[in-house]
Amino acid sequence: MVNTPCYVIDKDALKSNLKVLSGVMERTGCKILLAQKCFSCYALYPLIGSTLSGATASGLFEARLCHEHMPGKENHIFSPAFREEDMEEILSICDHIVFNSIRQLALFGKRAKACGLQVGLRINPQVSTQPAEHSIYDPCAPGSRLGVTLEEFEDGISSYPELLPLLDGLHFHTLCEQNSDDLETTLNAFEKQFSSYLGLMKWVNFGGGHHITRSDYDIPRLERCILRMSEGYGLAVYLEPGEAVALNAGYLHTKVLEIQHHKGSIDIAILDTSAACHMPDVLEMPYRPPLEGSGAVGEKPYAYRLGGPTCLSGDIIGDYSFDAPLKEGDVLVFGDMAIYSMVKNNTFNGMPLPSIYIEDKGNLLLHKEFSYEDFKGRL
Repeated sequence: MVNTPCYVIDKDALKSNLKVLSGVMERTGCKILLAQKCFSCYALYPLIGSTLSGATASGLFEARLCHEHMPGKENHIFSPAFREEDMEEILSICDHIVFNSIRQLALFGKRAKACGLQVGLRINPQVSTQPAEHSIYDPCAPGSRLGVTLEEFEDGISSYPELLPLLDGLHFHTLCEQNSDDLETTLNAFEKQFSSYLGLMKWVNFGGGHHITRSDYDIPRLERCILRMSEGYGLAVYLEPGEAVALNAGYLHTKVLEIQHHKGSIDIAILDTSAACHMPDVLEMPYRPPLEGSGAVGEKPYAYRLGGPTCLSGDIIGDYSFDAPLKEGDVLVFGDMAIYSMVKNNTFNGMPLPSIYIEDKGNLLLHKEFSYEDFKGRL
């Protein structure tokens, strides 16, 4: 029995995902990295590092986490803009650094090269594949702050020709929970725009957002995209999935605190977990997380709106139906809660952070629990 709320990471499910990713690496020769921004439970880094080529970071702290807990594996870093005060440590612990602009490349590229790092530049191929409701996740939207367009690239190297020899690779990241047909669309645009420069590079990085371990994912198409770059241009190919590593490998256990009955409205169950604090993507994406034993409203006889205990009126997880009425003390289990949950949670309203358990062959092992001091220490 676990105390709620808590996250449970299923080690066997993680191994299953890693097996799929390993197959892609073996068949194509590509290198796959863990995107730590999605999943950073470092207790499992030895397992992940035994299969993947390393990890990628969005800043110094994630880079340090990989360096400490995945020693000997590749440590990549990208940021829209780097801080001068972080650069010394970054250059001492990372293997690859990807810059977001010609200006950042000019500021730090020569120093990174002198320290032995592989240097890359993020490209904006200006082809949007995101559905309209996910525009917040579209790096190719007009006015994007992420990546260099072809025009900006060519203007930059024309003005500063000494920058082109600094580059070892080009990076693009345009996807979010998408299939390989969208990757192929992006790759077509990228190749059309930058093919004349690929012969000067050592590698290309396809970024993240590849839902490789999803049941309907088209892996053969992904592998054709990889081989197109490796065989056609002699490039090493990197991918940086986060979700694919931990997809469906985690759960959030929560308890029903109270049932509210409102005349003429759906019944409400107040839980001891919060969408705003413990599963913020539910509000940001937005999406309705899977819940064991439930159905859509109308599918089962008893319907409830599930909400958190914070003061935010919109702290609503979603509407669900059940075979039997909910009652105070019932434990509910949300699925797919390893990704973008622990890395995003917060203590708004003084909400406690959920404990973290690791399930290994049916045994639950407590990895970490939190207290008032964790809340206080952040303020």
